[in-house]
Amino acid sequence: MDEIYANLPPDNIPWNSESPPAILRTLVEAGTVAPCKAIEFGCGAGNYVIYLASRGFAATGVDLSSAAIGIATRSAAKKGVACRFVVADVLGDLAELREPFDFAYDWELLHHIFPADREKYVANVSRLLNAGGRYLSVCFSEKSPQFGGAGKYRKTPLGTVLYFSSEGEMVSLFEPLFDIEELTTVDIEGKLAPHKAVCAFMKKR
Repeated sequence: MDEIYANLPPDNIPWNSESPPAILRTLVEAGTVAPCKAIEFGCGAGNYVIYLASRGFAATGVDLSSAAIGIATRSAAKKGVACRFVVADVLGDLAELREPFDFAYDWELLHHIFPADREKYVANVSRLLNAGGRYLSVCFSEKSPQFGGAGKYRKTPLGTVLYFSSEGEMVSLFEPLFDIEELTTVDIEGKLAPHKAVCAFMKKR
């Protein structure tokens, strides 16, 4: 990922979009998630963190790529928006983040995390959320036609390998720590082409 962010212009990165996704905008504009301390895991170039900060959230973005965090930091400064970006591994101990948050989300990050590591990741999300905190997770659905249209593991034109999930897998992953309030497979417009994604909205117990 660092190589992609370091060598491709942001406009050429397939998942990098200035506009926040409709699912996130709806949660914010409807007041389902009110301004609070929020964190995005796998924030990339930071567009959605900047959006939340502009709507009154105390927003933090985390990404493993220092190149992505550099882009995000410069973008926020250029727009005059106050938010925080941290280089950190979401599968590590996340010692860089000490305070709890009220809202966490990952937008199409989870398909980069393979099943063997997912429990560790979700435990990190839960640990950094206050009791009753909300969590939104969206990832590629196994029903999506992208990258060959079949199989759980699919290779992208950029050389990355993604894991395509089912709703049942998401229930098994999240239910030990969260009450799932909404779980559905949705159509996402996407930057280059539409695709199907599993969308889960939850509350930490």
